[in-house]
Amino acid sequence: MKLLQNKVAIVTGGSRDIGAAVSIALANEGASVCINYLNNEDAAKATLQQVIDVGANGIIVKGDMTKAIDAENVVSQCKAAFGDSIDVLINVAGGLMARKVLADIEEDFWDNVINVNLKSAFLVTKAVVPNMTNGGTIVNFSSQAARDGGGFGALAYSTAKGGILTFTKGLAKELGPKGIRVNCVSPGMINTTFHNTFTKDEVRKNVAAATPLRREGEAKEIADLVLYLAGPNSSFITGSSVEINGGTYFV
Repeated sequence: MKLLQNKVAIVTGGSRDIGAAVSIALANEGASVCINYLNNEDAAKATLQQVIDVGANGIIVKGDMTKAIDAENVVSQCKAAFGDSIDVLINVAGGLMARKVLADIEEDFWDNVINVNLKSAFLVTKAVVPNMTNGGTIVNFSSQAARDGGGFGALAYSTAKGGILTFTKGLAKELGPKGIRVNCVSPGMINTTFHNTFTKDEVRKNVAAATPLRREGEAKEIADLVLYLAGPNSSFITGSSVEINGGTYFV
């Protein structure tokens, strides 16, 4: 029997890169997957097709996870498609938006970065938890930036991701008595559109060269870790952040 057979999962930011890899990994283990996306409907449809191709069920739901009404709609659409219980929530939605140092950070920019990385996880979790029962799992996305302050111009982003670490720990304490586990992953340099957009090639090469494993990570490697934390094989792990960075940072 597959690890997530007959389970229902929501993946925010699930249309591309790590989110897509997570959606497909959950589907491979039998989950019905609700794939949230914001703008790229074509990418969402492509990910959904891969979910269907592995024999799983799925839907795509457009929505801005910084807005409570959109977060609640994702949950409603997922319940309408697959029943009243949601077993797995993966909060992938987030982003750097731009690299800015303190002197260049406007109030609106700060708020937007905090909202898309931290508030989104809060809103979706708040909408999902009433529909979770004993055995439910939540996996949040932090970052190595939460541990080391991030690269140049990532002040707002690293601050938000530090908030995810604390949110995860506090939520694990609150939801543990209900049988719901909460963990997060903290990726380092991963080969994704994120770094294609925001990180210079020279910096990426230097980081990879300084990494003990001498390379960047891949989205599938993150998805495999998320699958472990979301599934029954990690049944006594909660409140943890698992670093996945090739050895560039140890806790």
